[in-house]
Amino acid sequence: MPAVLDRPTKEKSTAPALGDGRTSIYQPVQPGLIFPQRPEFDRVEDERQHLKQRLVAACRAFAREGFDYGFAGHLTVRDPEHPELYWTNPMCVHFNQVKVSNLILADHKGKVVEGRHAINRAGFVLHAAVHEAHPDIVSMCHAHTVYGTAFAALGRPLDPISQDAAAFFEDHVVINDEAGQVAVEERAGMAVCDWFKGVKAAIHQNHGLLTASRHSIEAAAFWFIALERCCRQQLLVEATGHKPVMVSAERARYSREHVGSEYIGWLHFQPIYEHIAATQPDMFG
Repeated sequence: MPAVLDRPTKEKSTAPALGDGRTSIYQPVQPGLIFPQRPEFDRVEDERQHLKQRLVAACRAFAREGFDYGFAGHLTVRDPEHPELYWTNPMCVHFNQVKVSNLILADHKGKVVEGRHAINRAGFVLHAAVHEAHPDIVSMCHAHTVYGTAFAALGRPLDPISQDAAAFFEDHVVINDEAGQVAVEERAGMAVCDWFKGVKAAIHQNHGLLTASRHSIEAAAFWFIALERCCRQQLLVEATGHKPVMVSAERARYSREHVGSEYIGWLHFQPIYEHIAATQPDMFG
């Protein structure tokens, strides 16, 4: 196996063109039904508040999944008015205690321009480098999870062993640059950021999982949750000692186009947001 895996090249989509204005086949054709819609905003202040609330919900979702590990873990979303700035969770605050009021706004140099808490140095090094290098990326997620970190020690990509895993087929990379070394120097971020061209996820060898979205914080957060789940599934299958049956490349690509898109990640997060918002109203404080 080479030291660094080549970036996957996505082949032409095998999914049929909808041709009816829908983004996904999961959107209803029948009019008048209740179905999540991305909001439109007349004021940037309202859009910013919306993004901050979703960022907090993503942090709370990570807490619910047990993704906390001391102060490790950072989620970011680009500000809608000032794209050179991004919102992130505060240093040394548990995911379950993140609120709209304690989020911090930082620039690509790690300077906090709004908020009272310090920034996570490792989060700044990795996320700021990716945000600065890729203006199209609006959000990123990283946490030190049990199964993702364990799978990352193998230094190889996920296999298409299920429909869930097919969502990441040819849409994630394995990075071995700075493997196992704490990313607190800016050069470490620069070594990693170039690998996010055209993919939504990365497995950083001896470190863990990262996801990036060109769509929304909701998509980045859900695909992180899904990637951790897929790592767990593959480790469980391999622990049986039996070789799994793989989804064919053609079918994996078809599934990725239908259930692995940014839009689908956003859609999957909607019931998560609604549940957290209803049961944890303190998040809006």
